[in-house]
Amino acid sequence: MTSTTSPTEPGRRLGVYCGSSTGFNPVYAEAAAEVGRALADGGHTLIYGGGRVGLMGIVADAALDNGGDIIGVMTTQLVSLEVAHQGLTRLEVHPTMHARKAAMVEQSDGVVVLPGGYGTLDETFEVLTWNTLGIVATPVVLLNVDNYFSHLLQFITAATAAGFIKPHHQQLVQGTDHPAEAVRMGLRPPPAYQPK
Repeated sequence: MTSTTSPTEPGRRLGVYCGSSTGFNPVYAEAAAEVGRALADGGHTLIYGGGRVGLMGIVADAALDNGGDIIGVMTTQLVSLEVAHQGLTRLEVHPTMHARKAAMVEQSDGVVVLPGGYGTLDETFEVLTWNTLGIVATPVVLLNVDNYFSHLLQFITAATAAGFIKPHHQQLVQGTDHPAEAVRMGLRPPPAYQPK
């Protein structure tokens, strides 16, 4: 899953995990649009959940409006609910959520996480767990819009202090409140794998 391409060169792929809702604060939507624009402007491909609604739709529309390449990865169930974005470069349909999540990670050089709910957190912690096991080497960046992830970052620090997360595994998750910087961080090489 690692790439020999420099993080500053176009042609890399960034996974984006985010909500299928927009949330109540308009800054979440603004940040999602900035991520989409930054990806397109950098010549990178957006890999995301394939939805047309919520922050997912906003990040995809912003990338599309700026000439970006977008791959949506969705389940058959979600397509049947008519939430799939119809304007993408490519839409992949998988039979299960497990297959969908694996396909997203396999195609991504890094991951940026925007505000979201249970599904967003599930995807985030799964890829972090795979990193700790050496299954993948995928940078994970929390876009901490309006301190959305501050409590989560504090929890990770507390879990590390309590001995449930190793200090070198704590470094697998990064945070920033700047969308363009989140994209840059997500496309940098991750910390070297160390056994769990």
